[in-house]
Amino acid sequence: MRKGAKIGILLEGDYYEPEIWYYKLRFAEEGMDVHFLTRLWGCASLTFKGHEYQIPMECHESFENMDDAQLKSFAAIIVPAGMVADRLRYTEDVTKLPPATEFMKRAFAQKNIIKGIICHGMWLIAPAPELVKGRKVVVHNNLLGDARNMGAVYVNEDVVVDGDLVTARSGGHCNVFAKKIIELIDKS
Repeated sequence: MRKGAKIGILLEGDYYEPEIWYYKLRFAEEGMDVHFLTRLWGCASLTFKGHEYQIPMECHESFENMDDAQLKSFAAIIVPAGMVADRLRYTEDVTKLPPATEFMKRAFAQKNIIKGIICHGMWLIAPAPELVKGRKVVVHNNLLGDARNMGAVYVNEDVVVDGDLVTARSGGHCNVFAKKIIELIDKS
């Protein structure tokens, strides 16, 4: 299933550039179709700057209006490291889940979609802790308490697989994280 498999990667400002660049090249190298998804706020596109080098990256695909058929066309949805998850968990109405968290809930409901969460990406799941409650995960060391408060089972490894959920400790582990996602896609 590798050839043409769609990979969705969430994007926002203050992303960890080496990780995003790695995914862009590595998944394409495997013949996969890489899509960067964000909340476009009604715009045709948005340009985000990375954390280290402030290099701009344009994003023109939104997860906000993606219907179930479009979502099901993805082999994997990845929540990357850096501040992406924190920025995407913003909601105008505090009585409702952030749109990006709602999107992830929909992705978690699809067992055939691999959910990849690396480093601080788990912040996006915090408003919906039931998604990881009882599941084995690894997160950045700074989020250990958050993971436990969400009811997740912390495993002290660089990459952890629990069924359709792949988690990794830090953006610096993006290579072994991507390798595991590719292996799981190959098995599907």
